[in-house]
Amino acid sequence: MSRKEFVSLLEDNIWMLDRLADKIRMGRAETTGYPRQLMSILVRLHQGGRARLKDIARRENVSAPNLCAAFRKLEHDGLVLRSVDEDDRRNTWYCVSDAGAKLATKAMELFRSGVEDMFSSLSSDDGRRLSDAMRTINDILKNMGS
Repeated sequence: MSRKEFVSLLEDNIWMLDRLADKIRMGRAETTGYPRQLMSILVRLHQGGRARLKDIARRENVSAPNLCAAFRKLEHDGLVLRSVDEDDRRNTWYCVSDAGAKLATKAMELFRSGVEDMFSSLSSDDGRRLSDAMRTINDILKNMGS
């Protein structure tokens, strides 16, 4: 397989997974009451632990001022906690509160439920093949990141 073909396959997979994720989000009967981007930030902060605003902005590909406005909303609603770095007062740290952790967990459960529903019609053979392919992809990507 040529690199060009590999890049094309990878691009196709990214787009397909993105469309599936959108379908899962739109198909949920119950929502969290927050926009997708805010929930994505909250879930990733919950999974990754305490982080500086500038690192979150870089990871989310959002400008720090826009992210700051989002965090003001999340902080106001009691979902995140903010603290100033005592060693460098220019840095602000964020972490999820207990309420934020509960909401992030609920969002992840809703997403997982949507995934299970979406793939429930797969034959056991297709499910096994897809799982094996995803395990292989994950193993290779982990090795690349090491």
